This record gives sequence, structure tokens and C-alpha cells, in this order.
Amino acid sequence: MSQEPPEKMMFQLTLRRRGISDQAVLRTMEAVPREVFVAAGDRSYAYRDSALGIACGQTISQPFVVAYMTEQLQLRKDHKVLEIGTGSGYQAAVLSRLCAHVLTIERYRTLADTARDRLEALGYYNIEVLYGDGFDIPPGAGDFDRIIVTAAMEQIPDTLQQRLEPGGILIAPVGPHHGTQTLVRLTRKDSGFERKELVDVRFVPALPGIAREL
Repeated sequence: MSQEPPEKMMFQLTLRRRGISDQAVLRTMEAVPREVFVAAGDRSYAYRDSALGIACGQTISQPFVVAYMTEQLQLRKDHKVLEIGTGSGYQAAVLSRLCAHVLTIERYRTLADTARDRLEALGYYNIEVLYGDGFDIPPGAGDFDRIIVTAAMEQIPDTLQQRLEPGGILIAPVGPHHGTQTLVRLTRKDSGFERKELVDVRFVPALPGIAREL
């Protein structure tokens, strides 16, 4: 019988030590098999608190960042969530255990197709993976209780903010594409948008359009 890597045994403790306290988020992070979402050659590193490379020059975020962004969304079971930047599908999988429905958009066809197949194989049926432009959300998709952007935006487009339901929360890394960004949380109030800057992060750039290759 294979022994779990030390990183897996330390996984929950690391998240708690770094300030994740929402029990539902912690249970979900434990339940979603991160090793399925990383490259085959990186599976022994899946539970280290670090980002890992995936196809198309993209990354799977470190566990703490996934847990932190998820916790900041304050999800409820009846929420409809939009994710921009599917990547491996890991963040969508975590979200799906805590809300009613996730629409996740990916500009790389390879990543979208692979994530869709992976999520279906794992039985995460409340996730819809859309190959498309995260800066151009289909009007028919409606509005969302929560929006999460998992790639760096130099600024949050007004068109994206307007897709939030009243009382909704949007979280995104904002800043230069090649450098350090700040996680920003926007809450839609009756009087407008309340903005709070959270922690510094590093994400790959969020680019408009559909990728021409891959």
C-alpha cells in the first residue's frame, strides 16, 4: 500500500495555519482530489502549497490561494457562480461543492475540453465548461451571485461588474500582467460597489478573445 506524501498529511494544517477557518471550505479542499487536476509528472507535488504548471502555459493555483478566494466569496448552496479562467478545472470543482451551479469559461480549447472531461468523470455535474472569451460573457448566461476571476486583470471591466446580482461578490487579481497583483473583492450594494483590497498574489494574465492556438 502506497504511503500518502507528507504534503497531503500537512495539507489541512497548512491551510488552517495560514488563516482558512471556514469549515465547509476546509472540508471541500480535503474532498476534491487535487492530484487528478495536475500534470501526471507533478502528482507527487499536488498537495504542496505552491502553484504548478499545466498545459497551454497556464497554472493551477496553490491550495492556499484557491481556499482563500473561495472563502472570500462567502458561498451559499443556492448561489450561481461564474468563473473566468477554467484552467485544470480545480477551482471550479471546489466551488461546485459549495454552490448550486458553476459556469466556467476558458479561452484555450485544450484546457476547456480536458477540464470538461475530467469534471464529468469525477461526477461534478453542476459545472458547465464553456470554451469562450471571459471578457465577453454570453448575454443568455444571465447574472451571477458570485464571480471569480483566476487570471490577472489590469482592471475589472464594468461589463463584468454589471453581471453581479444585488448583494453579489466578485473577486479578482488586479494589477500588471507581469508582476504582483492584489486580490480585490467587490460587493454590489444598493449605492454602488464596495471595494476591498485583500492580499498580494501572482496570476497569469487574463487576455481577451479566444486563443488562436491550442
